[in-house]
Amino acid sequence: MKAITFDVPGDPVPQPRARISTRGGFGRAYVPHKHPVHAYRRAIAFEAMKAGATPGRGSVSVVIDAVFVRPKYHKTKKGLKASAPELPRQDVDNVAKAVLDALNGVAWVDDTQVQRLVVEKSYGTEGRTTIRIS
Repeated sequence: MKAITFDVPGDPVPQPRARISTRGGFGRAYVPHKHPVHAYRRAIAFEAMKAGATPGRGSVSVVIDAVFVRPKYHKTKKGLKASAPELPRQDVDNVAKAVLDALNGVAWVDDTQVQRLVVEKSYGTEGRTTIRIS
């Protein structure tokens, strides 16, 4: 597979915990269909295909740069509040899970092929996710 880099506009959406329900006496785990992670995963797959991703069988290295828009309540008229956190609250492993699952069948056959994974999160003026696959 050739190395590709692409951006997904908008705030990254971490993979939520699955909800559990029973149907017919059997338990099942699911993420509600209205959750924004579904649209985020579709956007990732779309941008990856647009960048030329094709499923391969070899090992891959993935670098994810998740940039979140800083909430307005972190700011004052004079600038950033002293109590504002340095990093976004979202867990990097949940962001990575959403990205890796979105790329199954698009950039690789299964995310078990990911040999190296680097995930960084930060605040920025515009939300985006930059993904580099090699």
